[in-house]
Amino acid sequence: MKYEEMLERAYKSMPEKTLKRERFEMPKVQCFVQGSRTVVNNFSKILDTINRNEKHALKYITKQLATAASIDAGRLVLKGVFRQEQIQRIIDDYIKTFVLCTECGRPDTKIIEQKGVKMLKCTACGAIAPLRD
Repeated sequence: MKYEEMLERAYKSMPEKTLKRERFEMPKVQCFVQGSRTVVNNFSKILDTINRNEKHALKYITKQLATAASIDAGRLVLKGVFRQEQIQRIIDDYIKTFVLCTECGRPDTKIIEQKGVKMLKCTACGAIAPLRD
């Protein structure tokens, strides 16, 4: 079998979403300050886009900002006054660490646990990488 035939066969066996090259569009943080609190209006939309649960993302964000937070009707409510750019940078770091595949860079990942270690598994290329907490 020739290389081109083998390559064609491999492409046919891959999931269709792997072959598409659309750009991953992350919603920008929409927030406002209300008294001594900062509210991120579109937090649930961001989590839906990156396919992550509230608990994990909330733990990361509160740790990075060293503040308390809660979720109220899909909105993130942070104790303290924070700039939009600051929150956006933290969410971008979260995405780089816990969402994007380390091999192919696609957001088609999920967090799994193997032998007590949290791993990032890519459903597009199949790569598995350990995560830091």
